[in-house]
Amino acid sequence: MLSDRIIVQVTAEPGNSFLDRMIALVEGSNRQKTPNEIALGTLLTVMTISFTIVVVTLFFIGGFVGVQIDVVLSIALLVCLIPTTIGGLLPAIGIAGMNRALKANVLAKSGKAVEVAGDVDVLLLDKTGTITHGDRQATALHPLAGVESGQLRQAALLASLADPTPEGKSIVKLARDKGETIGEPEIERLVPFSAQTRMSGVDLAGQRIIRKGALDAIARHVQALGGRVPGGLEERVAEVARNGATPLVVSDGNRVLGVVELSDVIKHGIKDRFARLREMGVKTVMITGDNKLTAASIAAQAGVDDYLAEASPEDKLARIRAEQAGGRLVAMVGDGTNDAPALAQADVGLAMNSGTQAAKEAGNMVDLDSDPTKLLAVVEIGKQQLITRGALTTFSLANDVSKYFAILPALFAAAIPQMAVLNVMNLSTPSSAVLSALVFNAVIIPLLIPLALRGVRFKPASATGLLRNNMLIYGVGGVLLPFVGIKLIDLVLSALFFV
Repeated sequence: MLSDRIIVQVTAEPGNSFLDRMIALVEGSNRQKTPNEIALGTLLTVMTISFTIVVVTLFFIGGFVGVQIDVVLSIALLVCLIPTTIGGLLPAIGIAGMNRALKANVLAKSGKAVEVAGDVDVLLLDKTGTITHGDRQATALHPLAGVESGQLRQAALLASLADPTPEGKSIVKLARDKGETIGEPEIERLVPFSAQTRMSGVDLAGQRIIRKGALDAIARHVQALGGRVPGGLEERVAEVARNGATPLVVSDGNRVLGVVELSDVIKHGIKDRFARLREMGVKTVMITGDNKLTAASIAAQAGVDDYLAEASPEDKLARIRAEQAGGRLVAMVGDGTNDAPALAQADVGLAMNSGTQAAKEAGNMVDLDSDPTKLLAVVEIGKQQLITRGALTTFSLANDVSKYFAILPALFAAAIPQMAVLNVMNLSTPSSAVLSALVFNAVIIPLLIPLALRGVRFKPASATGLLRNNMLIYGVGGVLLPFVGIKLIDLVLSALFFV
């Protein structure tokens, strides 16, 4: 501003502006813990307390049978039994998940965000730009009975001359292609589109008011000017919507002229990706501002499980909270300030790098490529991280079995010779048995770090199939490997140090 002055008129009441509402909705949002996170935390806590009680109880049992329990051996037993393996590997698993997300050009704000993605039950996606290409173009003009095609063509063009959106420009192009030659009129006022009014247009000189927008918005506008809604309008709008297109109703003053048909194209391969998510047990929900007929048509073509039509920011937030109240974890993609409350409330909020700062702050992931379909890849990365953690947890718990057979005979064999039968590994001495178990316990963690970083290979399968594979590979392997490892360490210790 170099000269003159700018006059700003504030029409919103303090605290009631659009931005104030978005801030209030974000501040009222919070994320819940995942079932896996709660279950693992509970399991580790219970196991640690249980093993501590077992070790402390050994002193009372020893006193009862007349055996003096060595405090050092008891501590060694506790160290071997508590779940130190999975505890040591959890940070590596989290870092690996964030690294895999980063390779996909997704910036995760924490390892937990990636992990939660693997637990997601419901995936909310915007229709425009995610399911469709988001490049809606005007493809047809449908005048109502008694209206000449030239009248509708001219009004649609005038209503879109100052419309900067791709849809508005396509309407102007379509009208020009169909022979409309009217020049630039004298515009008194521009009416931009908003989510609240759901219509846009111009006020021309001579009190000519032209609008285009959603059926209900134009109907209210025309009735407010003293006009009426023609009988064939709803049928025409429904016909356009059933074809999967978006209908825009055009009015000139208090008279409805007809419908503009905006068509969008569903992205190639999106139906197969939704089918893959369905195999993983993830429900997909399409969110759109379109009417219910258009939304239903596109949802059927895309293969989503459900849809939310005529959605406002409050509707998105309410849907997420309703899903979470049912015990489900929700993922959401968004890029605008109006998406910020939903991104903050969702368990996984993927914001686009091209979006607003409010959206990026509210989400717990940012897609550097600004590709809304990237969330599908993030879910697969999260699933792999969960499977990796489950596999290593199974291994960690299973390999405790061998340590009983290594340390318990060392504790009691001298006083209770019958306990020697538990020395199935035939370890050299009690001291060697304890040292071998401790060395194995210390060595196994760094040996498993490469697996934690690489991750267990993920294939979509049922929970039963995943559990069976986990138990066969990491459960049985976790039981057998320590027997071999502890015995080999015992042989080395006996040969080198004569323990």
